[in-house]
Amino acid sequence: MKIDGVIYLDHQATCPLDSTVFAEMTPYFEGRFGNPHSSDHAVGWRASQAVQRAASEIARLIGADPDEIIFTSGATEANNLALLGLAREGLASKRRRVLLSSIEHKCVLEIGRALSAEYGFSIEHLPVDTQGALDLDALENSISDDVFLVSVMGANNEIGTIQDIERISRIAGASGAYFHCDAAQAPSAMDVSRIADHADLVSLSSHKMYGPSGIGALFARRDLQPLMQPTILGGGQQNGLRSGTLPAALCVGFGAAARIAASEEGYHRREQLADLRDSFLKQLQNLPCRIWVNGPLDTERKHPGNLSVGFEGVSAADLLSRLQPKIAASTGSACTSGIPEPSHVLRAIGLDDERASSSVRFSLGKYTTLDDVSEATELIKEAILDLIGSGLLEVG
Repeated sequence: MKIDGVIYLDHQATCPLDSTVFAEMTPYFEGRFGNPHSSDHAVGWRASQAVQRAASEIARLIGADPDEIIFTSGATEANNLALLGLAREGLASKRRRVLLSSIEHKCVLEIGRALSAEYGFSIEHLPVDTQGALDLDALENSISDDVFLVSVMGANNEIGTIQDIERISRIAGASGAYFHCDAAQAPSAMDVSRIADHADLVSLSSHKMYGPSGIGALFARRDLQPLMQPTILGGGQQNGLRSGTLPAALCVGFGAAARIAASEEGYHRREQLADLRDSFLKQLQNLPCRIWVNGPLDTERKHPGNLSVGFEGVSAADLLSRLQPKIAASTGSACTSGIPEPSHVLRAIGLDDERASSSVRFSLGKYTTLDDVSEATELIKEAILDLIGSGLLEVG
């Protein structure tokens, strides 16, 4: 896929809007523009019904019920509502320990700091192995009846690691701890049809599954909702948990994207994407410098569109600079752009600063073609030869 001539390989930052999704959203920007909370007339009723249908599609994607879906502005807000929304319940229960994996999204790590500073929770970061899989022995050794909550993402946004959500759920649940899963990347990476059976709280993002930006959702188990406090106050919409007028068009788009992700098309897309990623890797292995792959070697435990590659002796920043404006890729999470330090995810899997700063994340998507990855490989080869010619890279 090219955007204005640029080969787009940054789908884990954001996905393009699916044309089917856009078509379903369009009427709600035009004649069906009603406020879904206007309960006194038919225009509002129709908008409300559209939002409810969208909630049903999202619930179906993860195996939940529609009334357990709370719309948010995105996964970051959903993560905040999940963890901060339960903070008072944690204080009341006297459980003061929160366990987070060491490769969680930056927003979850920041929420952990807030839980520590503002509420007095003890925040513990669980280790992962060299491929990014949570150390389940460490989780079992850490879990006890004073643990309030465990938070582990479904699929990592930088190295693509897919976690064993079912087993993590069993370990957390055995002690009575709540389990939160940041599943923003998961629908494009794995079968999430039963994730609501395993997690008490699940965060989702529309634009990570070819839906519109600016909309996300939190699945919160029905019996858990009365224990939660809102993080946004106002008119008391969505059972009082998230105030504000819902954007009907965005909700409709999110629902359409969820329906497609849950379909046979979504399943086959993941299979095709994994094959394309593997083809890309084989081509990169012929570059005039040594490379390595960050994350799982077992492709069953890896996001099918993720390829985090280290280029030995190459500065990722220099390489990406030479690839502009022909390839869109990244050095890590878009949510940490501008932070002048190596990725916490790459450090957690054991990379030193030099190897971490030599790593580039390429993330493929449903519109990426074999021609795209072949052309990208040639452009990367040219950039590396340029680095060699400039004396910035020595090939041993």
